[in-house]
Amino acid sequence: MPEEKYVAVATRPAPPSPRGEAAFFDVDNTLMKGASLFHVARKMYERKAFTLRQASGFAWKQFKFVMRGENLSDVHAVRDSALVLAAGITVADIKALGEEVYDEMIASRIWPGTKALAEQHLRVGRRVWLVTATPIEVATVISTRLGLTGALGTVGEVEEGAYTGRLVGEILHGSAKASAVEAMAESEGLNLKRCWAYSDSYNDIPLLTLVGHPVAINPDARLRKHARDHNWPVYDFRSGRRAATLGLKAATVGGAVYGLWKGFARLRGR
Repeated sequence: MPEEKYVAVATRPAPPSPRGEAAFFDVDNTLMKGASLFHVARKMYERKAFTLRQASGFAWKQFKFVMRGENLSDVHAVRDSALVLAAGITVADIKALGEEVYDEMIASRIWPGTKALAEQHLRVGRRVWLVTATPIEVATVISTRLGLTGALGTVGEVEEGAYTGRLVGEILHGSAKASAVEAMAESEGLNLKRCWAYSDSYNDIPLLTLVGHPVAINPDARLRKHARDHNWPVYDFRSGRRAATLGLKAATVGGAVYGLWKGFARLRGR
């Protein structure tokens, strides 16, 4: 059994699958448009948890994420910044913040096509888990609101009800996702060759190759090529490809950045 630590939070009762089947979904750019952690950071800024300069850094990383896909160095940079900013914040505050972020920012960004795939798995009796680098508290909110089985997410260390600024284990990203799913499969009696995994990122190849049914959703260029070379299904729920897709991305990011800046300006004005 893999040694990496992970936390799986079940959000709805689910009897064991008689065939040992389950489906695992990445969140950012797979289940929703953009990065969930960006919206958490935006909400934290509104609560005066950090400065405008720090917030602009998160906005720039969100812009790059939407335009070019997931980049490991950006993921680590966001992680490091978030850990520093989270130190001293209570678990109760983060859970409440997660609810607000979902209602105000995430719900409207869920891809209907990906949601339909998850619901189809549930209808035939498979358990459906989110597997994401997003903090487990936020991932659990998303899973609960969508009626999924549960979530695996990044875990922050807690002492006396507040975050210390350190992680338990490692950020749930890349090979760590595969290790967490492998550990879950052993503890839950899953047959990974009868399971599904969905992601947009080439960085999730370790997870995708672990299961018998890998699927690329809204894939970045490297994952799209890998999927085609290995005859994996590819679903793209973005509007159009090439120039049309770039235009949509630019409009989406431009609107998001403009709205974020206007919100910051109003707060500063107060």
